[in-house]
Amino acid sequence: MKIAFQGTKGSYSEEALYKYFGKENIIPTGLALSEDVCEALDQKEVAAAILPIENSIVGNVDVNMDLIFKYHFYAIGELYLPIKHCLLATKGTKLENLKKVYSHPIALAQCHDFLKRHGIQAIPEYDTAGAAKLLSESNDHETGTISSRLCSEYYGLDIISDDVQKVKNNLTRFLVFVKENERPTVVGNIKTSIAFCTKHHPGALLGCLQEFSNNNINLTKLESRPIPENPFMYIFYIDFMGSLDDQNTKTCLKNLEEHATSIKIIGSYPCGDRPDLM
Repeated sequence: MKIAFQGTKGSYSEEALYKYFGKENIIPTGLALSEDVCEALDQKEVAAAILPIENSIVGNVDVNMDLIFKYHFYAIGELYLPIKHCLLATKGTKLENLKKVYSHPIALAQCHDFLKRHGIQAIPEYDTAGAAKLLSESNDHETGTISSRLCSEYYGLDIISDDVQKVKNNLTRFLVFVKENERPTVVGNIKTSIAFCTKHHPGALLGCLQEFSNNNINLTKLESRPIPENPFMYIFYIDFMGSLDDQNTKTCLKNLEEHATSIKIIGSYPCGDRPDLM
């Protein structure tokens, strides 16, 4: 079964894919952009896709939230992946030799204090694993990358340090998607994700949220994203505990139609285990 993920071989998304699906009978398909991942699933070139949607430090992965709203996909599962950044370099390189480090801007930001302390210049790259791959093709002993431990195995790089990020409790939440018309009938639903746009009148959002309270539904996430085509209009994303099959959920979503112009079901799926890293 082909599963699409964003990034180069060795990326955190590939690591998340293996953690969710295992490695047997799986063909991981790495693609450069999240848009490519969604297009591959939409065209049925892959059976499923996995995308990061939020990080415990930097918040939502906005581009992926927008894509989720755009495409007709259905979330069948979630996974929380601990992010452990490593400083990698070519064989034989010492920490004191390094003058610059390439990585994704978010990874560089999370390791800023370490790099500043050692006088290493941070240079943004589109992908953590892509930076590691490029470094492995050189013989540069003054350049390193901030990447995953998996990258050191794939590309034959030394781990100079595995203690480079400032915040140790660093988790990324991933969702696993299939085509909307291929969603399973029974998945042990526990958590549900939806998106909606409110009507344009005073108290519309409050009316929407009140429906969840009225039906005793516990919200676990509430986020908003602007709609580029409609300036100063917003999409609201909500995660809540409960199945689409629960009667209170059905009642809530039915009543929500009075306050919302559109409602999109993103998925209903078992909760992922959230590691306690503290």
